Amino acid sequence: MPNYRIGIDVGGTHTDAVILDEAYNVISEIKSPTSADVSSGIYKALHEVVASSSVSVENINYAMLGTTHCTNAIVERKRLNNIAVIRIGAPATLAIKPLLGVPEDLKEILGKYMYIVRGGHEFNGREITELDETDIYRIAKEIKGKVDSVAITSVFSPVTNKHEQRTAEILQEVLGDEVSVSLSSEIGNVGLLERENATILNAAIVNVARTTANGFVNALKEEGIDAKVFFGQNDGTLMSVEYTVRYPILTIACGPTNSLRGASYLTNTSDALVIDVGGTTTDIGVLTNSFPRQSSLAVEIGGVRTNFRMPDIMSVGLGGGTVIQVNDDNTFQIGPDSLGYRLTEKALIFGGDTLTTTDVVVALGKAEIGDPSKVTHLNKSLLENIYQEMVSMVEEALDKMKTSADPIPVILVGGGSILLPDTLKGASEVISPNNFGVANAIGSAISQVSGQIEKIFSFDELGREKTIEKARKMAQDEAIIAGADPDDLVIVDLEDVPLAYLPGNASRVRVKAAGTLKRD
Repeated sequence: MPNYRIGIDVGGTHTDAVILDEAYNVISEIKSPTSADVSSGIYKALHEVVASSSVSVENINYAMLGTTHCTNAIVERKRLNNIAVIRIGAPATLAIKPLLGVPEDLKEILGKYMYIVRGGHEFNGREITELDETDIYRIAKEIKGKVDSVAITSVFSPVTNKHEQRTAEILQEVLGDEVSVSLSSEIGNVGLLERENATILNAAIVNVARTTANGFVNALKEEGIDAKVFFGQNDGTLMSVEYTVRYPILTIACGPTNSLRGASYLTNTSDALVIDVGGTTTDIGVLTNSFPRQSSLAVEIGGVRTNFRMPDIMSVGLGGGTVIQVNDDNTFQIGPDSLGYRLTEKALIFGGDTLTTTDVVVALGKAEIGDPSKVTHLNKSLLENIYQEMVSMVEEALDKMKTSADPIPVILVGGGSILLPDTLKGASEVISPNNFGVANAIGSAISQVSGQIEKIFSFDELGREKTIEKARKMAQDEAIIAGADPDDLVIVDLEDVPLAYLPGNASRVRVKAAGTLKRD
């Protein structure tokens, strides 16, 4: 029997959907406006892509979704869990309370039940003080019935997470399985406050992830599709529904990484710079061995500073729907406002009254969309100046993302990539592949499943070779939990950074394992 898969990716302007066959050929593709509630736009795109194909729904075995639900929930401060925050670190960390520096409106929602208890470890794994289990039992009884998710953070838990694990055991003993528990050692890196913030955000969006997953599964069933569901995560790979509900924060920024993976597949290129032009922004990322390069900096999400894994992406306020303001003296401003999904109503070429970047490229004869006669009255020399500025914005960002002065291949994807020329400063070549407009949905559909660990190890205990092997095994186990086939796993990234300031020949080891989807 033929085997098909659906890939859906939600952008700020469009929700893209594709159906691929076993050889990853595109059978059907559609672009549908992203809806305000996101969900109805996903269901509409799903229905349209199935209806436009001749594929029998019984033969669709996999469905992949890259969505912005969790990001939107944090930014909009809506649909968040009732959470408790437990920090294990008294008396060492009493001077700085949890949620320090978090915007007040978000702190009001997330900071109702905050506790700091005795416990935690030193940087070398030695206990600062014994975990106060009596206090944990007291807190568990106090929050019972009041919260549905708990964030647990212990000092230096990436070195040893014994206190976090024991606290989770006590909470589940008292609160049962109905309450979700997020452990900071599984989410963030060394750096207490940023790791704690990432864990708090993860705990706050568990319900959003669960509702999104259930809604997507139900939408598939309404179409008669009984498929295995996976969600895109922000390293360019997939994770199972169960894994998504446990670590929903990993879905944040999965859109740009889907585009990078799609660009790599469509061009058969493993190392390049990818420019993804959407309706609102242009996202620029770097492919290294076919996977997105990761950021080494702390990242702000909804005003909250965090340090969990994120892709190294630069966004420029330039897209197909970007509004251009022209003044009486012929000076102009490009963006930052965008028409987004209203482009087809408001842009000049579609009979609207707003000048956009898409109008500029159509008026200059660089693209054929809408009605070109509606932009013939525009001043051509002004348009040329605007166009040069648009290209310069991207070239400047491209230069910032490069790690050397040498020209490198550039792949153009996204529906708005028609805005850009086929030569760019700093690029050895500019590649615009087939199906470039839905590279993000293709990236979602073709991605592998991965698992990653990032921990501090002491090489004095087992020796370097055995420690690295242990880390590889941990990453492979994570990939299997996320839904990868145990017989088809490869290590795609391994980084070992010695930490001279820690005793015991310590090193921060990061390993990522990836593999194909496990078949039932």
